[in-house]
Amino acid sequence: MWKDSLRVEAYGTVDELNSSIGVVRVLNSETRGHNKQAGQLEDELRWVQNKLFDVGSILATAPGQTFKNMPQVMASDVTRLEKTIDRCQKTLEPLKEFILPGGGKVSSFLHQARTICRRAERLCVALSKTEPVDPQIIKFINRLSDTLFVLARWVAKTQGEPEFLWERNVAKKST
Repeated sequence: MWKDSLRVEAYGTVDELNSSIGVVRVLNSETRGHNKQAGQLEDELRWVQNKLFDVGSILATAPGQTFKNMPQVMASDVTRLEKTIDRCQKTLEPLKEFILPGGGKVSSFLHQARTICRRAERLCVALSKTEPVDPQIIKFINRLSDTLFVLARWVAKTQGEPEFLWERNVAKKST
């Protein structure tokens, strides 16, 4: 398999996403100490990293080459992400504008992970047009990007970090 094949691009991007989440975990432990919210984030992101290894191993396996006890992504995994979104959103104000990535370190890196996740999703969708891809993987990656967005907002709120809103036509206002 060529290094520039869609399959390699997809699981390579999932690996990149996993690494970026690892950075978030380190920053979370260094900058937040061991408060309740930091512990909740740590638990969720550790689970996500394990699931991303499952996703990567599935994507790295050519169609028809599956093996016994191969990891799977289940509908219950997607449901877990959705429950995390719902739990965090209960504490957040509704969005009135787009959020500019930034604020604190942890929330900024969660936004960066979200953008890598979106790229992974695009690659998985493109791959699914040429080869079979488990639809649960695409659903999981899609919901994960939303989860990372909500977690970034939740971290900003629970840690008292600023959340910067998009200012429409800001260039026109400054002239």
